[in-house]
Amino acid sequence: MPFVTKLTLESGDRRGLDDVVDRIKEEAARKGVEFKGPHPDPPDELAVPQSARLVADSDHFSSWRYTVYRRSIEIVGHDEFARSVAERDFPDGVYVSAEIEQRSQLG
Repeated sequence: MPFVTKLTLESGDRRGLDDVVDRIKEEAARKGVEFKGPHPDPPDELAVPQSARLVADSDHFSSWRYTVYRRSIEIVGHDEFARSVAERDFPDGVYVSAEIEQRSQLG
């Protein structure tokens, strides 16, 4: 029964995120690893209210708005490769989470 490692990568820098995912994909292709993705999710548009004021009778600052981009990839089998990808140092601003699932084969 193969293990499937699903990595979810998130960043506010879409170009940087895509560069990281492309490098992982190229490395997987060179090593013959079964690789699925990247699967892009719709970007999340977030807003953080800011309540600080410069003077007592002024309005609040406008909300800080930013976008979070997300890509998910799956590595089927190849546990050592999946571990090496999940444990590597990613650029600042790129966040990674990993899920591991054991799938049974049909037949």
